[in-house]
Amino acid sequence: MAAPVIETCHVACCANRTPNVVSWGRGGTVAFGTCTSVALYDPQERRVVAVLNGHTGRVNAVQWVHREDCAPESHLVSGGSDNRLIVWEAQNGKFTQSVECKGHTGPVCAVDAIYVEDSKILVASAASDSTVRLWLCSEAKEECLHTLSFGSSFMMDVSLALLPGSRVPVLACGGDNSQVHLYVQSNGELQKVKSLQGHEDWVRGVAWASLGGELLLASCSQDCLIRVWRLCAKSGTDACTEDDHTIIKMKEDVFEVKERDVSSVFAVSLETVLAGHENWVYGVHWQPPLCKGGELQQPLSLLSASMDKTMILWAPEEGSGVWVEQVRVGEVGGNTLGFYGCQMSPDGSMIVAHAFHGALHLWCKDQDKEGEWRPGVVISGHFNAVQDLSWDPEGEFIVSVGSDQTTRLFTPWRKQDAKQATWHEISRPQIHGYDMQCLAMVGRFQFVSGADEKVLRVFQAPRNFVENFANISGTSREKLLASSDSANLPEGASTPALGLSNKAVFQGDLAPKTNNEEGQFNSVSDQYQESYFHPLIMTEPPPEDHLLQNTLWPEVQKLYGHGFEMFCLASDSARALVASACKASKAEHAAILLWSAATWRQLQMLPCHTLTVTQMAFSPDAQLLLAVSRDRTWSLWRRDLPTPDSPEPHFSLYAHTVKDKAIHSRIIWSCDWSPDSKYFVTSSRDKKVIVWGPCRLEDSGDAMLPPEIKPCSSILDVGDSATAVAFCPVLCSDNRYLLAVGLECGRILLYRWSSGQEPARGHDWSSCGETDISQSHALTVKRLRWRPKSGRVGRENNKTDGQTDRESEVEEESSWVQLASASADHSVKIFNINKRAL
Repeated sequence: MAAPVIETCHVACCANRTPNVVSWGRGGTVAFGTCTSVALYDPQERRVVAVLNGHTGRVNAVQWVHREDCAPESHLVSGGSDNRLIVWEAQNGKFTQSVECKGHTGPVCAVDAIYVEDSKILVASAASDSTVRLWLCSEAKEECLHTLSFGSSFMMDVSLALLPGSRVPVLACGGDNSQVHLYVQSNGELQKVKSLQGHEDWVRGVAWASLGGELLLASCSQDCLIRVWRLCAKSGTDACTEDDHTIIKMKEDVFEVKERDVSSVFAVSLETVLAGHENWVYGVHWQPPLCKGGELQQPLSLLSASMDKTMILWAPEEGSGVWVEQVRVGEVGGNTLGFYGCQMSPDGSMIVAHAFHGALHLWCKDQDKEGEWRPGVVISGHFNAVQDLSWDPEGEFIVSVGSDQTTRLFTPWRKQDAKQATWHEISRPQIHGYDMQCLAMVGRFQFVSGADEKVLRVFQAPRNFVENFANISGTSREKLLASSDSANLPEGASTPALGLSNKAVFQGDLAPKTNNEEGQFNSVSDQYQESYFHPLIMTEPPPEDHLLQNTLWPEVQKLYGHGFEMFCLASDSARALVASACKASKAEHAAILLWSAATWRQLQMLPCHTLTVTQMAFSPDAQLLLAVSRDRTWSLWRRDLPTPDSPEPHFSLYAHTVKDKAIHSRIIWSCDWSPDSKYFVTSSRDKKVIVWGPCRLEDSGDAMLPPEIKPCSSILDVGDSATAVAFCPVLCSDNRYLLAVGLECGRILLYRWSSGQEPARGHDWSSCGETDISQSHALTVKRLRWRPKSGRVGRENNKTDGQTDRESEVEEESSWVQLASASADHSVKIFNINKRAL
């Protein structure tokens, strides 16, 4: 089988902001909902191994269907805001959609599933239509067995188990009426057998654990407490014995279950109440059972996650059997909201929580120190649409901005013993109060970003980032500090309590105060220490709380001049200019502003368009600026020859399309330049992609006469709104140009284009690959960017002993190119593309 043209190198994403959205399988894979997809994440390899696309609404609940022999799961259930449940089945190591359950009239918020007789799957689902439904799923068909209606109440969580000593399913539901309801399925009917009273606020989570001949049920609530209930079978003799009043016993609730004329009696009693959290408890999870000698053993260990930003591991004390807090992890303080849910790894050595901002927080048991847990490296990503991204000029890292009001920086990290590098977020340069829209890199360690405000902000990397980037990426620190003005670099940055901008923290600010200074406050601000920043020397990617506090970049400049929200940015290859544009419904606001990257002065206003400029691009030789707009036209601006009077760059209009003769009939979304600055490409909502040119005539004596710029290619119809387009900076082997086109449906297409072919017959385009369903984005592709040079990041700096191997490796590496894509589905994806396979 031929090697695939496109292989997924990295997916940066995070969990949805709902309680039941993460599930850790016995096979070691963590499944979590991210936007409308389910991501399968391998914590050992630290990468997303698969993305399951099938839902059309946000995924709210994910649950592995655990097998009774603790083998790796082959089924996964997910429920979403599209009111549907999907059962995914593994076939040949790949998960595909096997059954779809439709019937709920509101978003599904919780699911659970168990195997019943002859490997059918019993699925329970709770939704915001105030019902809980039970489904029986078998080979490619499903039926809804029961619907429980709760009137005006909502059920927050459901959990299924089999009654001890029988195959009768028991269902626990917890909801906003502060009770835990137990239902038993007997003789084809679903009967309510008990409502467990005791919680004083909404019940957020319920979870069964099977313990020999008994079941334990943990329930957690917004009253900050966790209750553990014990359910056991009673033989006929127990029920009849007289009460012995000398023993203090918990009150037992007894109920009877009839199945096929056999009647059995069960008793439920309260085992313990666990108090330790200081805020709503959102999730409980039992340590998974272990298989020892063919026997299932359930460790008595319960994990809980709360809005107080901590997770607690509870277990009974050895001598007394009293349940106590064993371990507490998490952070106190900081500026985040708490945890939505928690999961434990199959062997109990790792625990993970997911937080309000989608981030996963992972802790690993320390092998050397008993009872110690330390934060582990885990995936991260935007929790809302990603609007723009850019490579640094050397192609070593990616910076992205999104509607989650953050700017994030990703780079590969090669662990000492790891086979290959994995990508991680190592800095969050900007955390803002507005949704971010666009960014442009200006050199390696400086960028400009624009948000839903009229101001542009310029950020510069602090010394602490440069040092940590050197450690993690394995680049020489001296070389990096030489490339940035290291003498004046601040140590880091912090955000003032109510501020929007980041404030630089210098070496002097970090000096500890002496005792006599601490006694008296010179000013009010001294009482409230704002500098959360502490310089950290990192040798591995930082956990979420460090990203929030210690990896900000100082803001060095604000640029004022636009009248509306920022929309797009571009910077030139010489790092001397930045062009910006904002949302506009009139010509006066649609003008492009040019800024000097040296002084951050506004140099020029370029008026031409009548509506929002949607994207801009400087040609690689920095002589031309291209802009495309919502008014369905493009404009081309040319850099004038410098005169002694005005040494600063000056641009004048060189060519533009007139509206009534424009070929594009809808908004032009995207544009890009060919690497030789000869051609540019535009892509539009009218599904057309067109290459224009030539913009440079080599032989023309008079450089000032504009050549006629017209379509050089046949019109390429890509079948869907083309929202992003990019020319690869490296040509294909036959000297053809390579283009990537991103579509509104989330697919990415690759085409080769040759300028010599006759465009009239459409032979100039040849399709050479596209992302398959598992690689594609689930929603609109917002931006595509090729790595500025060939090769794959993190692969080039491998030192090998034999020179010949080294040469062949360089040769092999140069046949790869990398493409980064940002999408409205909250993810950033990086693809490796082999030019030889094209």
